[in-house]
Amino acid sequence: MKIIEITSPYITLGQLLKFANVIQSGGETKFYLMENTITVNGELDNRRGKKCYPGDIIIINNKIQLKIASHYEP
Repeated sequence: MKIIEITSPYITLGQLLKFANVIQSGGETKFYLMENTITVNGELDNRRGKKCYPGDIIIINNKIQLKIASHYEP
């Protein structure tokens, strides 16, 4: 499982994919989400604007596992 540390209250699914180097550019997001199976906390989701919060677990194609961690200080 790869830990992704963020410095904001949340990160969108599209931003997360780019930040985790799963995709190369934001332009790939829509097509990547259409062609791959992604679960957020065990529920299927393909919305690039889906907000992911610290503690969330994202699984891509039952292979890549990402967990959100936070260094956010309001």
